[in-house]
Amino acid sequence: MSLFRYKGSKVWTMDFVFHGQRVRESTKTRNLTNARIIERNRRQELEEGSAGIKKAKTGILFKSAAEEYMAAETASLRPNQKGGHASTVRIDRFNLEHLLPAFQNKLLVDITHGDIAKYQQERLRAGAAPKTVNLELGTFRSITTESGLWARLVPKIKMLEVEDDIGIELTPEQQEALLEACSLSDSRLLYPMVMLALETGARSGTIKRLTWGKVDFLGRGLRWGKDKTKAGTGRTIPISSRAMAALEVWAANFPDRKPTHYVFPRETYRQPKDGDTEGSPYTTHPTIAVTSVERSWRTAKAKAAWIVAGRPDSMEHIEPLECRMHDLRHTAVTRMIKAGIPIPIIAQLVGWSTSTMVAMTARYGHYSMDTLRRAVETISSGSLVISPVSGDPEQSSRKLTN
Repeated sequence: MSLFRYKGSKVWTMDFVFHGQRVRESTKTRNLTNARIIERNRRQELEEGSAGIKKAKTGILFKSAAEEYMAAETASLRPNQKGGHASTVRIDRFNLEHLLPAFQNKLLVDITHGDIAKYQQERLRAGAAPKTVNLELGTFRSITTESGLWARLVPKIKMLEVEDDIGIELTPEQQEALLEACSLSDSRLLYPMVMLALETGARSGTIKRLTWGKVDFLGRGLRWGKDKTKAGTGRTIPISSRAMAALEVWAANFPDRKPTHYVFPRETYRQPKDGDTEGSPYTTHPTIAVTSVERSWRTAKAKAAWIVAGRPDSMEHIEPLECRMHDLRHTAVTRMIKAGIPIPIIAQLVGWSTSTMVAMTARYGHYSMDTLRRAVETISSGSLVISPVSGDPEQSSRKLTN
């Protein structure tokens, strides 16, 4: 039986494997007989698409298909609905922020599995985690299923493998080398952006959408805007003196900034010509957020590796520093966990939902064998029980035996 129900769900869900690809979709019906018919039809649809019998509808842009899909999804929401379906709609909207730039002007019939593979690689190079890219393709599948496009593509699409540990913790030496390399970049926003990521653990996309009106220079804090999770959206946090100092220096470049202007706007850099000392080499678009710093980021990682290597005469044969933008968040969270900061506080700072705290602890907590050994030694005998109040093993033991 390939039909099942999620816990608390009233409708049947189909779950089977087709050409090595797992297909798991809602049948949108409570009736088991109807669900079986829908599943059988879905299998047939995939087989026809694989054989080239069913073609995607022509003349439909991906952007139009996405708008129709989101309109239908939003219309099906009940007033003030929260939880499951509403959360799916929010995730789809977030995923479309990445899907639309890549596919919006393409006709569905013209999209190939090569386009999907290219999208996957570009998102990985931009620092997205494999799991995130797979979720984005889940939204792509939902949008293109009705047209027959997904059935045509699915046999050749390979979802990315997701590893349990998807983050790298930078050493203090690597962090300082990376910040120095960013400070030398022609992309002048790279240094404050990376500094903010390391000091707050915020997601890259959330940092890029920050506006000056959300920065509290007097209170040394900021309020994030839209984030990947509901728990993270709109959260207000304090920031370190180091991060605030970087923002103050960065703000000095924009004396006419407005609250609605982006902290990290889109900029273009023009190499000054010999003798050209007038004007700024930067052209700034304050109402447009920066979308990619990939080229500057790659250059900075290469220079950081050179700095860590002791600044040799040549950078030849030196591999760039292994670091994605997401690893800056991973590093910040891991540092807080190692410092003993309570998980609920970390969750509030970085925007985790309550339900993901335990999973995130397992993902981000990298403890040494010595730390783990000290932990297990405390439970090796009753005489080693430590009081949560006094921290005195002998006193705690007496309390337990009295």
